[in-house]
Amino acid sequence: MGLEYYDLDASTRAFMIAEIERDIAAGSLYISENLNVQGAQVYPQLIRDAASQGEDASLAARLAQFLNSHEKPRKLKSGLFSKPPIMRRNAHEMLAEGEFNRYYIRAVCIKALHNGHETVEVYRAKAVENPRPDSAAKIGAQISASALLEDLRKDPGVDTALGLPSGPNSGLSVKLHIPTP
Repeated sequence: MGLEYYDLDASTRAFMIAEIERDIAAGSLYISENLNVQGAQVYPQLIRDAASQGEDASLAARLAQFLNSHEKPRKLKSGLFSKPPIMRRNAHEMLAEGEFNRYYIRAVCIKALHNGHETVEVYRAKAVENPRPDSAAKIGAQISASALLEDLRKDPGVDTALGLPSGPNSGLSVKLHIPTP
């Protein structure tokens, strides 16, 4: 089950696609190491398709067939590399949720700025059984739309300075925040 995207409409989707195209043109589209060679080749079109007419769950379903069998080995404290672990069974869902949500958040930030609003509001977009305390503390927070947008543009596919989204499976996203007069 995917995230609940409060502001996913035609204009948000258009901004998402524009952001994907921006990253492709800049050569900064995040391509996960979990994708096999064919997956890396088709990923740009798959994320475009999801942004245009799908969501993270539909993207995950399409990504499932394009994963490597094993994850990349990790470097240990000893300097040696670990044995490559078998790919997590939900790796396609984690990748799809994380990347779709990042483009959704970027689009919501652009939409907020275009509508004259300086902030977006953090909300829980996915029910989680044991929410991380740092994630729970962010719910309801007002975040600068311009700062969050630049943060996500600057750090594709990795943790951001502002901590949104808040790591894999955090279930956090943002929505338009309309200040009350």
